[in-house]
Amino acid sequence: MKYQEAFDKWQKTKDLPEDLRIDLHKMANDESKKEDTFGKTLSFGTGGMRGEMGAGTNRLNLFTIRKATKGIADYIQTFGQEKANQGVVISFDSRRMSKEFAIETATTLAQNGIKTYLYKDCRTTPQLSFSVRKLQTFMGVMITASHNPPEYNGYKVYGDDGAQLNLQAGEDVISYVAKVGDELQLTTGDFNEYLKSGLIQLITNELDEEYFNELITIPLDASLFKTTELQVIFSPLHGISGYTVQQIFERLQFKGMHIVQEQFNPDGDFPTVISANPEEQTAFEYAIRDGLEIEADLLLAIDPDGDRLGVAVKEGDSYQLLTGNQTGAIMLYYVLTRLEEFSVLPENGRIVKTIVTSDFGQSIANYFGISTENVLTGFKFIGEKIEEYNKTGEYQFLFGYEESYGYLYKAFARDKDANQAILLLTEAAAYYKKQGKSLLDVLQVLYKEHGYYKETLVSITKKGIEGAKSIKNALAELREHPLEKIGEFHVLSIQDYYTQMISYTDHSPSEKITLPKSNVLKYILEDNSWVCVRPSGTEPKIKYYIGVKCESEEAANEQLKKLKNAMITVMERKLS
Repeated sequence: MKYQEAFDKWQKTKDLPEDLRIDLHKMANDESKKEDTFGKTLSFGTGGMRGEMGAGTNRLNLFTIRKATKGIADYIQTFGQEKANQGVVISFDSRRMSKEFAIETATTLAQNGIKTYLYKDCRTTPQLSFSVRKLQTFMGVMITASHNPPEYNGYKVYGDDGAQLNLQAGEDVISYVAKVGDELQLTTGDFNEYLKSGLIQLITNELDEEYFNELITIPLDASLFKTTELQVIFSPLHGISGYTVQQIFERLQFKGMHIVQEQFNPDGDFPTVISANPEEQTAFEYAIRDGLEIEADLLLAIDPDGDRLGVAVKEGDSYQLLTGNQTGAIMLYYVLTRLEEFSVLPENGRIVKTIVTSDFGQSIANYFGISTENVLTGFKFIGEKIEEYNKTGEYQFLFGYEESYGYLYKAFARDKDANQAILLLTEAAAYYKKQGKSLLDVLQVLYKEHGYYKETLVSITKKGIEGAKSIKNALAELREHPLEKIGEFHVLSIQDYYTQMISYTDHSPSEKITLPKSNVLKYILEDNSWVCVRPSGTEPKIKYYIGVKCESEEAANEQLKKLKNAMITVMERKLS
């Protein structure tokens, strides 16, 4: 039992913090818990790592943070002293242990001769992305687990372009982290000494104003904020976007912003929500309460690290939550409409979306003569395209988004930016309110013009070593025995992003996929429907993305329900 050996080694470690020692004591007689905690190493993926906090090799703690950071330091050193001097900028959110993990990251980097810029207090993920480019550092690190439950935390790594590491750099970093070895044998440096020497430099508010000044450029018509009668309820869901959003709307002289006071202050326990996830209706409970009281037009919620925006629109005596696909389509339509109105819509403009994001936005872009590029799931691939367009000049980036509530309008950040999105969405709502329309009215117009696109996501959690095996086996089974039907829906083609081939059920010649290799299967079905299957890169989950397009809303809802139920039935057999 190798996990027992690892457990015993941790028990014998003298400098183990008391909270981790208590964890060990609690699991001493729980073999299943010990195997899950010590039976494997917390995986460091191409974008970093995320997991539950606590003692163990498969948990996030000061020792596993130290190990990952030592690997990153070793990677940076292969590029020479110049890159080490460029250094790394680090930020963190309001989660439990986030500041401690950020300090440990900075200390380990400094101990290995890497210049480090550390935010003294919490900053959002998009501001970290902005800071990488502003300080011209070689890399960036954000300590966050986004919308995960309070017991989770994470570690996201950025390249010098401000986007999360591309696949090649990510794989290189993974290899260096794997070489580090026993995390318990790593020594820690002296944070205060590195501060004195200047190897670690604290950032207080020096970059805030520069980021705010960039945000002020987001509105296409800033006068709308001063004149609109729009009423908005905003919640940062106990995260760290509250101050930034408040500052920007004050500068734009918007009077219709009302904040959910119980959720404004950062708190890693997220005490008033079941889940601090703006995709979920429960996250809007307090916002709905406040919205009904003042009859607000919009409810807006941003996740704890400030990169994803959720939206609910007043409909009669209640509020309808928009999906990420719907919100993205509305924002895209508003941007293209106004750029065309101002005669500044570029001929070589392009939008970028992920392969699991609805084609609704692509249809809207086509209407304006704007091209669309599809990339793999993950906003780093959108960031990668922005850098590519800047270098080649072939296209001008206009908008990027993914169905999981992430949006980017301007490229001063290279990760999804809810601070940008909340400005753009509020401006769009103000614009349409002047025309006597709500965002739901706009959505219906778009549906009538482009077809009724409807999507849903099924996310199945499979925890532990056995869960990981189950997910792996299910995907292997799908490849060994390709689906020809999903319920009553016939499969027309299968896009396998791992083999990078498209195969057709009518035996037409296969085609090559030009996107990078990824463990994803996408099924194109009859009647404009599709299903995509992929394991989560950050959580113990397998996800099914499902989309349909019909001539009426009723038909789309019915088709989506049928396809969803059919896919769940198929996958229950594969996962059993």
